[in-house]
Amino acid sequence: MLGISRAAVWKQIKALRERGYTIEAKHALGYRLLEAPDLLRAAEIQSNLKTVIIGKQVVSFEEIDSTNVEIRKMAEQGAAEGTVVIADRQSAGRGRLGRRWESPSAVNLYCSILLQPQIPVHQAPQLTFLSAVAVAETLNQVCQLSATVKWPNDVLVGGAKIAGLLNEMNAETERIHFVILGVGINLNMTAEQFPDALKYPTTSAFLETGRPVDRGSFLCTFLQLLDQYYLEFQAQGFAPIRRRWEGLCTMMNSAVSVEQPSGAIQGTVVGLDQDGALRVHCANGQIERILAGDVRPLEN
Repeated sequence: MLGISRAAVWKQIKALRERGYTIEAKHALGYRLLEAPDLLRAAEIQSNLKTVIIGKQVVSFEEIDSTNVEIRKMAEQGAAEGTVVIADRQSAGRGRLGRRWESPSAVNLYCSILLQPQIPVHQAPQLTFLSAVAVAETLNQVCQLSATVKWPNDVLVGGAKIAGLLNEMNAETERIHFVILGVGINLNMTAEQFPDALKYPTTSAFLETGRPVDRGSFLCTFLQLLDQYYLEFQAQGFAPIRRRWEGLCTMMNSAVSVEQPSGAIQGTVVGLDQDGALRVHCANGQIERILAGDVRPLEN
């Protein structure tokens, strides 16, 4: 039917086997795929997605400097909204405040998603909370964890960081050109693969459960949840996302200390503002809006 010779088919089967695919061969019947390796291949991810916007185009790399850097180049060249870039390894992964994000090969999930929301520029930070909710809920659904969120862009399990988000925007004064949702999730990382000099406790899904995670299946679930919440965000605004985020935040109604360049403040977390600012009720009765800073729980 395809006009391909048996020798050409065998050549492709051989190449797949060399990449780790387990393929059975039977005389006069042909070939059958028995098992696929834990590789993040664009075609496989895209064929399993059931989404409206996210995943219109999926691009995968074995190694890249940063998925955020790559998708920014694609966006500047006219890539469609919903484009996803994934990498098996990043050589220059970045976290918030320019911190390095360790990105070893073949164990974790590193991806970036391109969005073009028709919203005012000041509402763009709301998308950080949308992606944090999708990450936490995917960890809870797929890995049976109890993931929580920490302002502004961390996902934790048992107080240890399991995922981080780095969202970047290209905009004019009154118009967003695009927003990049950068996501790094520690899935199958072992204790030995974490650097010694980390500022905060870290963990992975494997360390928490003792079970390896199928990264392709995890990614599909995450992208489908993200697509669902992005459609909801477009239709209903920030309110449903804010409620979900606050429901996943263990610091809600708890005493915290916020380290800022101007000094530390203390108070009780009472929720998110419309622009994503953290609202902290201080001892003087005033509500402080936190736009930047490190938030830590106060010891009882």
